[in-house]
Amino acid sequence: MTSNRLEAFSDGVLAIIITIMVLELKAPSAVTLEALSHEAPVFLSYLFSFIYVGIYWNNHHHLFQITENVNGKILWANLHLLFWLSLIPFTTSWLGENYLASTPVALYGFNLLMCAIAYFILQEIIIKSHGSDFILKKALGRDLKGKFSALIYGAGIATSFLYTWLALFTYILVAVIWIIPDQRIEKNVK
Repeated sequence: MTSNRLEAFSDGVLAIIITIMVLELKAPSAVTLEALSHEAPVFLSYLFSFIYVGIYWNNHHHLFQITENVNGKILWANLHLLFWLSLIPFTTSWLGENYLASTPVALYGFNLLMCAIAYFILQEIIIKSHGSDFILKKALGRDLKGKFSALIYGAGIATSFLYTWLALFTYILVAVIWIIPDQRIEKNVK
């Protein structure tokens, strides 16, 4: 089977995730800039998570542009990724309200780590389903970018119990690494 239905379903889930996140933003009751400034951590956590969801959507799109067939294993691996992505609104909300507390910062990092692991699993299942000469295997190579990102998440989670600001910096660092869409697939398709 082709990937059209999987892509449409995934796009819908990601759109709902973003919608849920934006609905968590509440306008302050006061009409001053000072009142608005108190909402800055909530807005920044939304912005950061929006960027992360956008990164996953972009890379998911590239991934399924070269995926020729979809089977049950790929469907389940994709659902596994969507599960972890669907938790981002919850961890974003908790982080935005408690950005200086170690447990919400650690849980947010754990959520990001699990999204990365789920994406890695999806890639591996797609490669195995298409054979060893599949273009994705060549494009990813040893996937140092993906593995390095997981290590940074782990470091962020570990440091969140000592320095929440350092943990948040590590999560931002991974987003910066991935903000430019992954060119490895496009380069190998051309």
